[in-house]
Amino acid sequence: MFTKIYEYICKLEQIIAGTCLCSIVLFVFFSAIARTFRHPINWAEDLSMLLLAWGVFLSADIALRTRGFVGIDIIVRRFPAKTRTFLFYFWSTLILIFLGILVFYSIPLCISNYKRLFQALGISYIWATASVPVGAIAMSITTILKMIHYHNEQKCYNEKINEGRAG
Repeated sequence: MFTKIYEYICKLEQIIAGTCLCSIVLFVFFSAIARTFRHPINWAEDLSMLLLAWGVFLSADIALRTRGFVGIDIIVRRFPAKTRTFLFYFWSTLILIFLGILVFYSIPLCISNYKRLFQALGISYIWATASVPVGAIAMSITTILKMIHYHNEQKCYNEKINEGRAG
């Protein structure tokens, strides 16, 4: 059941991130055209900034989940299996610490931005700053799930090796 819910959330996250990107492009494009004809769309810049904040953090989680980040696999592949395992857990732990710090400091930022408003939209700036803790929590969940998956893969691999030795 958890897997189905998580898959649904991942699909929704991809839809929202894609919608944010497409909307930003459209708003900036039409705003530039309107400004050319001396009829600026004042709210387009604020809305684009809001969508950019959400798009960045949701896309970062998608990239983390799908291994879309740049890696140095050519070097790491040459290390022994135990070293690769250590490095995986070491980097994953550092990522979790960083994301925890991000959540810890971004929540007070959200609270302090409660009264600040987007001028053209008239909504609280908290809607933009909330993307930081939400995105960091999503990336933390992704990192933890990757660690669990890696552990289970290693466990299965070790069991197969031990079965081969016993047989």
